[in-house]
Amino acid sequence: MSAQEQITFKQIRYFQSIAEAGSFRRAADRLGVKQPTLTVQIAALEETLATTLFERQRNGVVMTPAARELLPRARRIAEEIKDFADQALGLSGQSTYRLGVTPTLGPYLLPQVLPSVHQRFEDLRLYVREGVPNQLSNDLKSAVHDVLLTTLPMQGDELEIVPLFRESLKLAVPLEHPLAAKSVISGKDLVGEAVLTIDEQHLYHRQVSALCERLGATVNRDYEGTSLDTLRQMVVMGMGITFLPSLYVASEIGDSDTLRVTDVKDVNMNRDHALVWRRRSPARVFFRQLAETMRSIIDEQLADEVTLL
Repeated sequence: MSAQEQITFKQIRYFQSIAEAGSFRRAADRLGVKQPTLTVQIAALEETLATTLFERQRNGVVMTPAARELLPRARRIAEEIKDFADQALGLSGQSTYRLGVTPTLGPYLLPQVLPSVHQRFEDLRLYVREGVPNQLSNDLKSAVHDVLLTTLPMQGDELEIVPLFRESLKLAVPLEHPLAAKSVISGKDLVGEAVLTIDEQHLYHRQVSALCERLGATVNRDYEGTSLDTLRQMVVMGMGITFLPSLYVASEIGDSDTLRVTDVKDVNMNRDHALVWRRRSPARVFFRQLAETMRSIIDEQLADEVTLL
């Protein structure tokens, strides 16, 4: 049996996951397998290739030069296998896709739109998984996800990006804060204010940081939330002020008597969202149709909170 015949797709997928995760443990968690399973499979792959792929270190692994050369091809193989499976499902009349979403958007948008999407595409099945944009992008390119619902910017020549809508950001202040008593809050009122945000692995952290820089406010790095819910609770407890997306406000806060949520006069505060997939995906025609359907549903149901792009 030749070396090529001994290599399995599972080994290639495990190799790719370890390379992208930077450790056997994180790759095992992502794949949902036990770490010894990865170790055995990678050892077998290295023996077949007569090549060392990873240098083990105390805090993870480092790819060898050979592994760096092989990783782009492993990604292409994974994409081809996934596309093969997608095309076969399409021929059999099934429509099952893996949808990656950002945690600051998915939980507050999907409940509003997925019931209507299901009515229009009865055979469509979406497996939804949350992740930060950088990881979502990598997972899409490596065929872990089929399509993303994510916040822009998103880059990649191999990706097709269809903007969906623009969402405004709202200022949230505790009731005892001096700003809460002002009938109108303007940008100059925020100069020098310390603003709470979520941790820096989220794109939302960078967006709020950029907004603070523009307004002359500062990011409070002593207290960083792990989610929008955490931010809200910190504001309620009087730990600072923050910005919250309008879909989150509409879904989770409404008419609150524990904090004040308002616009900031004459300040443009928003973020853009898109549906994204691989240009070569065999489902690309359907994903374009899905994007237009979602735009239509969002326009019908969420016109008070967002604006179509």
